[in-house]
Amino acid sequence: MRIVSISLAAAIVIAVTVSSALGAERWQRLPAPPPMPVSNVAGYAPVNGIHMYYAVYGAGDPILLIHGGLGHADIWANQVRDLMTDHMVIVADSRGHGRSTRNADPYSYDLMASDYLALLDYLKVDKVALVGWSDGGIIGLDIAMKHPERLTKLFAQAANATVDGVKPDVMENKTFVAYIDRCGKDYQKMSKTPDQYDAFVEQISHMWATEPAYSDADLGKITVPTAIVLGDHDEAISREHTDHLAQVIPGAEEIILKNASHFAMLQDPAGYTQAVRDFLAR
Repeated sequence: MRIVSISLAAAIVIAVTVSSALGAERWQRLPAPPPMPVSNVAGYAPVNGIHMYYAVYGAGDPILLIHGGLGHADIWANQVRDLMTDHMVIVADSRGHGRSTRNADPYSYDLMASDYLALLDYLKVDKVALVGWSDGGIIGLDIAMKHPERLTKLFAQAANATVDGVKPDVMENKTFVAYIDRCGKDYQKMSKTPDQYDAFVEQISHMWATEPAYSDADLGKITVPTAIVLGDHDEAISREHTDHLAQVIPGAEEIILKNASHFAMLQDPAGYTQAVRDFLAR
């Protein structure tokens, strides 16, 4: 029995060592995206009093990828590399994020949706399939409600329709806090105002305190084919809220990404992109 016990102890040590080497569970990790591929064109579009950074990749049916709050377009690098093989992929930095400028106008999802519609006008693109993550998903919902003629489909991941859809303890989550810290460092490298990250966060936080505030009646008017998507370990958005969105949006499909969190596009890039492709093909 002593030999068995020693062998078991050794096995436990080996297992712990291997586990440490591999790191946390996939849904607890925050991988860095790879470098973006070479774009067809990139620049700054003058929209709504700001200069909005954008880039276009590949050719084919257009897809617009919209990142989440505090982030930037480069978080989509894995998806762009795949989707650009048979689509025209458009990415941009939302106002004040990444390389885009901001002004004194108060943040609202309606204003940010207007920015993206103005960008599509600037690029002379009439309709897109929209893949939105977090704030990007909310912007997608806003466009689907108010300008459905601009969308072919909507893939909205980790979006909330009301502020109570956000988990109250999200800021206690280590992965989420690590994301915010990374965004601050990226902002210093990318922004035209690198010393204004705190002011930018304060400005956009006023919006987050009260928005979004879409009613079930608002959501019930959506006619765009919609996927409501959530990682099964999302740190920020509750499953109950996600279920509700899928129920009240007519014909919406609910997609739950396995072993993934709010940052599913980084944690499982191949699986995430395949989920997008599968939805667009249906």
